[in-house]
Amino acid sequence: MVNLQDQTDNELVERFIGGQEACLQILINRHKSRIYSYILMMVKQPALAEDVFQDTFIKVINNLKRGKYIENGKFPSWVMRISHNLIIDYYRKQKHMQMVSNDSIEYDLFNSSKFSDTNIEDKLVTDQILKDVASLVEYLPENQKEVVRLRHFMGLSFKEIAEETGVSINTALGRMRYAIINMRDMVEEQKISLTV
Repeated sequence: MVNLQDQTDNELVERFIGGQEACLQILINRHKSRIYSYILMMVKQPALAEDVFQDTFIKVINNLKRGKYIENGKFPSWVMRISHNLIIDYYRKQKHMQMVSNDSIEYDLFNSSKFSDTNIEDKLVTDQILKDVASLVEYLPENQKEVVRLRHFMGLSFKEIAEETGVSINTALGRMRYAIINMRDMVEEQKISLTV
C-alpha cells in the first residue's frame, strides 16, 4: 500500500486528477501555512485571507480537473500565483465599488480631469505597456523569467526567491539584474515605448 504522505506534490496531483480526492487534502495541508501566510500578509485581514485561501483552492481544483496544471515541480508557486491573482482581482473590484459623495465638497468632484477621456487613453496606454513588458519577459531565459515572475508578479522577496528556486540570494539578484539588462536591450532593439 502506497503511503500518500510520502508522495511528491506532482505525484499527488496526478493521483488527484486520477480520482483520488484525498490527495488534494494532503497537498493543502502540506502547503497551507505558507500560502495562507502569504495571503494574510497581502490582505492584512484574517477573514478576507480565509476567503481568498478557499477561493484559491476552488480555482486549483477547477484548473487541475481541466488539465491546466503543467508539471514543473513548482506546485506551491503555481498555487501562490493563483492566490496572488485572486488578491489583485479582489482589490480591483473594491477600487471600482468605492462610494464617493459630492455633497460636502465646494467644487464638483465629477467635473475633474481624472474622469476625462484622456485618462481612458492613459489607461489603454498603460495596459499596452504592461502587455509589452509581459511579452518581453517571455523572451528571457527560463531562470531569469522565473525570478521576474516571482519578484514582480508574486511579490516574493529575494530571500524567498532563493529558497523557492534553490539558489543563493546573490544568484537570484544576479538573474534579476541580467533580466532587466536583457529587457532594456529588447526595448531598444524593438523600439518599444514604455512611457505613458
